[in-house]
Amino acid sequence: MSTMTHEPDTPMFDPDAWALSDQERDLAAVAREIGQEKIAPRAAEYDRAAAFPIENYRDMYDAGLMGICIPKAHGGHGLSVRGYAVVAAEIGRYCGSTALTWNMHVCSCLWSGALTDDLDMAEADRHHHETTRAIHYRRILDDGAIYAQPFSEGGAAAAGTVAFGTTALRVDGGWIVNGKKIFASLAGSADYYGVLCSELQNPNDRSSRGSTLYLAIPATSDGLTVAGDWDPLGMRGTVSRNLLFEDVFVPDGSELMPSGIYFKAASQWPHMFMTLTPAYMGQAQAAYDFTVKYLRGEMEGVPPVKRRMYPTKQIAVAHMRVMLEQTKSVWFQAISEARANPTKDQVMRAYAAQYTVMENANELAQLAIRTCGGQSMLKSLALERIYRDSHCGSLMLPWTAELCLDKLGHDCLYEPGETDEE
Repeated sequence: MSTMTHEPDTPMFDPDAWALSDQERDLAAVAREIGQEKIAPRAAEYDRAAAFPIENYRDMYDAGLMGICIPKAHGGHGLSVRGYAVVAAEIGRYCGSTALTWNMHVCSCLWSGALTDDLDMAEADRHHHETTRAIHYRRILDDGAIYAQPFSEGGAAAAGTVAFGTTALRVDGGWIVNGKKIFASLAGSADYYGVLCSELQNPNDRSSRGSTLYLAIPATSDGLTVAGDWDPLGMRGTVSRNLLFEDVFVPDGSELMPSGIYFKAASQWPHMFMTLTPAYMGQAQAAYDFTVKYLRGEMEGVPPVKRRMYPTKQIAVAHMRVMLEQTKSVWFQAISEARANPTKDQVMRAYAAQYTVMENANELAQLAIRTCGGQSMLKSLALERIYRDSHCGSLMLPWTAELCLDKLGHDCLYEPGETDEE
């Protein structure tokens, strides 16, 4: 039973208008209630302290959200990319850091679940994967384990153009991992780090993109170190410090995907890289929500002064609403098309949606500041944090704003295989 003492927020995506499934509607409602009642009141303190929002994760675990993309056969909800995205956007509405880090956890289930199920692999690999992923899923569902997904290395590997520099050398009974990950969200708080690395059969092998291995490395492993300070502009609660791996032994059965399957997924399931966008879609909604409440005199912590009667304010919020509706529409269409082997147009729409969300979230926050005025920037209110957090989206690999434009511009003018060489 709800304990809310204030008016509940309306859904970001009305279930009837957006034709949500019953499961999408129900889980989004759970996320929205937890977000408004519990996550939002804590957001400012986690931001100030640049601390991981562990209490939010406990609440999400209690509500059954941590296994949201674990296949139903393994005890999870079995949500699709779209279902997860709609639910995660509601979390992002109340705390960007919580939604962004939750993405890292959920991807360990989504990538090893629905995405891998869509890909061809040898029967022996399929059987082994079914066995190993069951172990990971039970840790999450039974023990509340949190999985991270350290991706970046400071080079082009995270963008998918070169092999990962972190290596996993095959040895008896497992692998020896060496390397470094930067901006590793949940650093120091995750129970397992889902590390993308280049598998080597012997020390003289050269790393290749096709040999990428996705390993879950326990946080307690000997040779694994969390290093570096964390005091960024925004998304402070992600605690994205560096991870160092020095001769870390990882036993057989730690794979989140069979060897080589990540490379196949990255080629055939490009929408897998859109899972960062829900956090910023939620931030875009939050900027608009703040503005409406502020102009109506309904903002907690501010004298109940109405500002809605001024034509300049009405025009400004109208522009915000137009931008928000445009952003939601292209984004919802793109995530609804997420599947293996999408068409060229579907991939281009995914690039356009990624760019639109990441850029417009911060643009809406800027418009909110201009519309509401200087008082809205007080740190006691949420808008200042939304503004800082929303700045970060366009920078996030593997699909930064610049890379999306680059890919989109090329694909608009070239068909597969075409070049200008004579």
